[in-house]
Amino acid sequence: MKTNWHLVADIGGTNARFSAVLQGQLESAYEFHYSVEEYPEFTELIGKLLIEIAQATGWNNPPLNACFAVACPADTDLITFTNSHWTFTKGALKDALDCQNLTVINDFEAVAHGITELTEGDLVQVGGQASVENKAIGILGAGTGLGVAGLLPHAQGYHVIDTEGGHADYAPIDEVQSAVVNCLRERYGRVSLERLLSGKGLLNIYTALCTIGGFEAVYTTPAEVVAGALDSADATALQTLNMFCEGMGAAAGNLALTFGARGGIYIAGGVIPRFQEFFINSAFRSKFEDKGRFVSYLQPIPVYLVIRSNLGLLGAAKMLQHN
Repeated sequence: MKTNWHLVADIGGTNARFSAVLQGQLESAYEFHYSVEEYPEFTELIGKLLIEIAQATGWNNPPLNACFAVACPADTDLITFTNSHWTFTKGALKDALDCQNLTVINDFEAVAHGITELTEGDLVQVGGQASVENKAIGILGAGTGLGVAGLLPHAQGYHVIDTEGGHADYAPIDEVQSAVVNCLRERYGRVSLERLLSGKGLLNIYTALCTIGGFEAVYTTPAEVVAGALDSADATALQTLNMFCEGMGAAAGNLALTFGARGGIYIAGGVIPRFQEFFINSAFRSKFEDKGRFVSYLQPIPVYLVIRSNLGLLGAAKMLQHN
């Protein structure tokens, strides 16, 4: 018997997550996770995915609709991921899925849709007071890259602003940050927020600090840098994590000012929950509020750390309903 189901995806630079959901539902027990680097071709993974979905669910007909959230601009037929080797065209993907409708959106547009479904248990508040109803919400989050989006609630629902704000210029706020930016400028030319405020950014900060200090880098992955900082085993790793949190605070405060985000700022992404307590106790909040004459404007604005792991999939499913 034919089953009406939808396929949703959240595809970043490192991980690709999929969920097969029944029509009318936002979540499912059928989730499928893959490592991007293990599949040279995106189409190779899609073929494997469809077989595994059929085996797990018994649903042998194609999905009715599909929504793919991708970590790159999504407004052209050719999708080229910013932080991985994958590419595909929307036409070829729709043919491969054999679905009636395919929607491809930016991954942080999906996150914004997902925010509307969160409960108190999905969030940890980091300072501020209560959010102001029907005021703009700002969203940013570090994963392999840095995502930024906005959410505008209104009487009939909400509107999502999808952006590439993670590629705006990084603005150093002290001499050490300036030195790190100058070091990275020699490597990249231009230095964006994502070059420092992401998983890869953690490693960029660490290696730059080692270069500035004139000594050999010990760690080669972001996870090693975080572990070294949390264990207090490496002073440079600890300095790296502190600089990362301060930079996130400054960027979040800028986003709050830009959007007038009195509805709150939401911090998503997979990086920060790995050092949640460190982040909460860091200088993040003080740098968020440290905006000169606008300290009093920012002080009441709440910041929420999202601790729910499948937010992108939830948001992609919500997008199908929102349409």
